[in-house]
Formats: sequence, structure tokens, C-alpha cells
Amino acid sequence: MSEDPISSPGAPGTPLALGYRMPAEWEAHEATWLAWPHNPEDWPGKFQPIPWVYAEIVGHLARVEDVHILVDDAAAEKRAGGILKRTGANLAQVHFHLWPTDRVWTRDSGPIFVKKTLGSGVKSEKDMVAVTNWKFNAWAKYQDWHLDDQIPERVAKLLALPQWIPTLETDNGPQRVVLEGGSIDVNGAGTLITTEECLLSEVQQRNPGVSREELGEIFRDYLGIEQVLWMNHGIAGDDTHGHVDDITRFVGPNTIVTAVEPNREDDNHLPLAENLDRLLSARNPDGKPFEIVELPMPPRIVFQGQRLPASYANFYIANEVVLVPTFNRSTDRRALNILAEVFPGREVVGIYCGDLVWGLGTLHCMTQQQPAAVPYHRQDG
Repeated sequence: MSEDPISSPGAPGTPLALGYRMPAEWEAHEATWLAWPHNPEDWPGKFQPIPWVYAEIVGHLARVEDVHILVDDAAAEKRAGGILKRTGANLAQVHFHLWPTDRVWTRDSGPIFVKKTLGSGVKSEKDMVAVTNWKFNAWAKYQDWHLDDQIPERVAKLLALPQWIPTLETDNGPQRVVLEGGSIDVNGAGTLITTEECLLSEVQQRNPGVSREELGEIFRDYLGIEQVLWMNHGIAGDDTHGHVDDITRFVGPNTIVTAVEPNREDDNHLPLAENLDRLLSARNPDGKPFEIVELPMPPRIVFQGQRLPASYANFYIANEVVLVPTFNRSTDRRALNILAEVFPGREVVGIYCGDLVWGLGTLHCMTQQQPAAVPYHRQDG
């Protein structure tokens, strides 16, 4: 079964009970959050160009919304500011916070924001948005995650927002639920996409002993989800073991873009074909099919003998613009054209990520959106 409807009532006191939901990425942003690259070991032998790639990305984002950048210390802020100034970024839209991080993948370590729906007791802008603070444990793979795990609470405190820490009762007491932003995608209307490989596998197991049904209830209570679409596997080379933001993304309430690989000799061919079959047979809560748009994969990209998780599906939707990873491959233009068609009201911009992907992530992995209607007052980090 590839889709799970969630019909039981939500728990009292949770975001759902108070009228919150996780908005779609294309809904209006107040800001984007990211962390400035600082660890050369994340891009061994290729670190030098990475800050300049970040500067290009920040430059595009700062044209359309605020950008919050986490840096390790004042010296790092000075270096980052200098690079951004040289590349012409709108520094009036950039806000630095001196919060050390383990890594830079704020999609996974940052807060997942929820927003109140219309007619749910909204009294002021400040009442509209809240933070869900999920546990981050470095994809159940690495030991250095404790700094990154502090990010959601720091954001909630800075912005003076309410926060929830999703937990489950176990035989050993309350257990924080592990969830990374890259493992889910939502349409803002109650449907979520994820993969069995990431959330249900015993490999890099995030939440041992937590069932598929329990995860559905957690998504309902904390993110306002009514339906979960389960894909099977992610792409080859994915260090996270199956993140959905490399394969399948909502681009409208009933429209889904999904990656396909026609080359039968490629490791991605069968997993992506199975995911496509699941999507074609899935139905929305009204019993109607989703509109499915196929997105090509770039040809196999290898560096130092390692298959890299290069995918056009790792795009990021900001206000007025969609940033799309490109790889200097023949498929780049086709992917950009397809995404331009599904985002007719936004500028679609290709960002060369041939170096960035050596860190095993690209544009969506490094960004986390903050929904609009949050009052922001500049404070020192």
C-alpha cells in the first residue's frame, strides 16, 4: 500500500488541535535559514569554491526575502560578509547569527515551521506561526550532531515563537521523535510524501520501535497531515538513506514532480520506476488522481569513485524564484524547462552544483523556509 489515510482525531494540545499545519514551500516566506560552510572535511579537496556557491545562492534569495545565516563566530561572519559583498548580495536582507553548527544542512537540522489556518482563532501575526522541534541525530549515522540539534530551539527563542517537541511514550519514558526536513514534502493541504527506505528501514534507523501507523499519527498531530504517500527508495549515492527531496516533490496542491531514470543500466532506474507507479495509482483525499510530472535525472555523476546524489528534484522554492541544481549535463536544460512550466509565476534559476554535491547535498538540503507573517526584530546572535 502506497498511501495511508489518517482518520483518527488528533491529540489535545498539539499543533493540529490548535489549528496549525505545515504550509507548502511555495506559500509566502518571511525568510530562508541556512548555515555558512565552515568544515573543509564536508567537501574534501573541493572546499575552496563552496563559499562562493553559497554567495550566489544567498544573492538570489536576498532579492526576494530575508536570509538568516548561521556562522560559527565573529571571524566567520566577517569572512562570509566580505564574500557576499564582493558578489553584490543585498546585505540589508541578510542577518547573521553566531550559532556554531556541526554541518550546514539546515533542511534537516533546522526548525520545521507550522502555520495556523484561516478561521482558527488567529488574533495577531505573532499568533500565526510556530516551531516544531524534532530531534536531529545526523541521519542516525554520525556522532557530531549536538550543535545542529540546538538550532530549532534557538530559532524559536529568537523569534519569540511557541514550539512543540514531538515525543512518543515508550517503555523507557518519553522519547523525542527524529525527523529531518529532507525526508518529507507537503502540499500544505494535508498530504505528505516520504519514503519507506528513510523512515521505516532498520538501516540508519531514526526511531527504533516506532511503527508506520505511529508516524502517521505524529505527522497528523504536529504537522496537520491527513494522508501520507509512501514512496519506496531514494536515489543512489544518498548519504541520508532515502530522502524524498531528491526524488519526489509537490509543486501544487495536487501536482507532483517525480524523478525518472530511463537508462535501464542505471541503479536509479528500477527504484524511480516503482515510485512513479505508486504515484500514478495514488489518490488524493477526494479520491482523484494526482497530476504527475516526470523530471529527468542527470547522467551518473562520480567523483573519486563515489556515486553522488545529483538530482534536479533538490530544487528550492523561494518568493518569486525557484533555484534548481544543475550539473553541466545535457539534461540540465530539459529539467529547467519542465520546472519553468510548473512554476509559471516564478523565475527559475539554475545554480551549478557540481562541486556542492560532493558534500552529498545541494540546494534544498541547505535551506529551510520560514513562512510569512512572523514579526522579526533584529537581535544579536
